[in-house]
Amino acid sequence: MKVRLVCSAGMSTSMLVRKIKEEAEKEAITMDISAVGAGQLNDHVENLDVVLIGPQVRYLEGKIKEALSPKGIKVAVIDQMAYGMMDGKKVLEQIQSM
Repeated sequence: MKVRLVCSAGMSTSMLVRKIKEEAEKEAITMDISAVGAGQLNDHVENLDVVLIGPQVRYLEGKIKEALSPKGIKVAVIDQMAYGMMDGKKVLEQIQSM
């Protein structure tokens, strides 16, 4: 599964990516996951399965869905509580439910 987390600059979601990777490893889930800034997302859509948007840039959800949904890429906003707590397990569950 190939996943990208999007925030304003890709910095705050980088910490969350690490937590998600740790949880995925515990569950033996293979995942290509990284964080990108909203301005760089278009350069990272090849073979993507899921895009999760940081709560601070949730206003981009419609625009991103419009661009990526026709390509079969699932798009959602990261659960705000899970994001704030940097809860990798909860965000991994969100990814899996998509």
